[in-house]
Amino acid sequence: MHVYLVQHGAAMPKDENPERPLSESGREDVKRMASFLARSGVSAARVIHSGKLRAAETALELANVLGPGRVVEENAGQLAPNDPVEPMFATIDNWTEDTIVVGHLPFMSKLTSLLVTGNEHETVVHFKPGAVACLERGENGGGWTVQWFVRPELLGG
Repeated sequence: MHVYLVQHGAAMPKDENPERPLSESGREDVKRMASFLARSGVSAARVIHSGKLRAAETALELANVLGPGRVVEENAGQLAPNDPVEPMFATIDNWTEDTIVVGHLPFMSKLTSLLVTGNEHETVVHFKPGAVACLERGENGGGWTVQWFVRPELLGG
């Protein structure tokens, strides 16, 4: 099973739009990432986001390509930037289907670290807006390993 942990795409500055939707470049990065992931064979049974506009827009762009027809789910109670990671860690442990989770820093970095090392303060990957970490369960005795990590700048554009 795979979990794809995604930092939302680049957002507009708060002073330009307090709701912070994706910027034009952020939207293009997410579309390019979705296309790359689809060509690489990634698909997901579920797409979950934090409820913040930039995460919801990122989730919808990814779902349109990687999980057409899938319901995009909001999980505002466990994915905010400064939420504790343990509740989501426990939730993921019960999943049986490949899932995309779209959230924010520092939460996504801490969750990745907790899943892989057991310590949310150990840095495993350096997220940037639109980046995706693919974690796979089972390769290290049932725990999680980083299968790959891609940042938008690697895809050109």
